[in-house]
Amino acid sequence: MSDILTHIDAGVMTITFNRLDKKNSITSTMYAAMADAVAQAAADASVRVVLFQGHESIFSAGNDIGDFLNQPPSTQESPVFRFLRGIATFEKPLLAAVAGPAVGIGTTMLFHCDLVYAGDNAAFSMPFVNLGLCPEAASSLLAPRMFGYHRAAEALLMGEPFFAEAAQEVGLVNRVVPPTEVNGYAQAQARKLAGKPLSSLIETKRLMKGGYQQEVLAKMDEEGQSFGRMLREPAAREAFGAFMEKRKPDFSKL
Repeated sequence: MSDILTHIDAGVMTITFNRLDKKNSITSTMYAAMADAVAQAAADASVRVVLFQGHESIFSAGNDIGDFLNQPPSTQESPVFRFLRGIATFEKPLLAAVAGPAVGIGTTMLFHCDLVYAGDNAAFSMPFVNLGLCPEAASSLLAPRMFGYHRAAEALLMGEPFFAEAAQEVGLVNRVVPPTEVNGYAQAQARKLAGKPLSSLIETKRLMKGGYQQEVLAKMDEEGQSFGRMLREPAAREAFGAFMEKRKPDFSKL
């Protein structure tokens, strides 16, 4: 079976992380599949809403570290950047159902969703600093705007998990439900949206987000350049080496 499943029903395209044995960690191939699915949904008039979901025990552990180190994104046409641009510019409603851990891009992709529903076991984290890296997906712009600067600084500088109730408090999550119900609840909400006039949904989203879309894309590019540079620097090498060797990293001289 594919690591990314796509299914279209009643106007809703559901994109499911399906790599549970690897905690739904995302490979370059998976990014490509999701980028293609989002592009298909944008072009297909029968698709009115897109919903991302994982398993009731985990949304995504973020990048697959081994795959990421073997195939680091090198250009703006790399699958991860195609995916990020795709969700940042997607005109139709974009939803997510999140249960369990949502690490790195598992959290930052949610800034580009219009509605996010979380299981009460959801744990969000953006541990880029802990890996010797910097934020991505325009999260350095969008997190301060959504959370307020100090709470965004805590999330991005400390890199520690915050949980469903806190995510709801800062506006990242719309509603918290039991983990076994989150996918079904999000699916029901997606179908409600799919029954509304698509032209009105698109225009309403454009009016809300259109004013800063170019700023978001520019920030993604800036972050991407910094991310690529930092990936080659000593702090990241030490962080990833420690991860692969299952030891605590030593940044004392970095």
